[in-house]
Amino acid sequence: MGKRDEWIAKYAEDLKNKCGMDPDMDLLTKVTIGCGPSIYNADAQTVSSSDTAELNTVKDNFLIKKLGLPDDEHLMGGIQKAIETYGRSERNKYRAVVYYMLVKHFGKESVYG
Repeated sequence: MGKRDEWIAKYAEDLKNKCGMDPDMDLLTKVTIGCGPSIYNADAQTVSSSDTAELNTVKDNFLIKKLGLPDDEHLMGGIQKAIETYGRSERNKYRAVVYYMLVKHFGKESVYG
């Protein structure tokens, strides 16, 4: 099993145990690949839910640019819902897991079709 596969298994475990979701492994794999090399960088692989600039980056670079969503107030609400689902007290909110939840929340699985 390669490094990426190990991370995908870790993300699937978080989705099951911390988020109460049964992950679509194909979609999770595609979302993880879409994150690129950031999954191997300790700082970039997580989302800081208390950092407004970080959340705006998720909104601008992922929701608007990658998923093609229109910029409106629903985007930040979706991000907050994903963070709430992951658990606000959870220290390591992995980017691929948050992105996976956002793809599901906004029904944009077709982007990774």
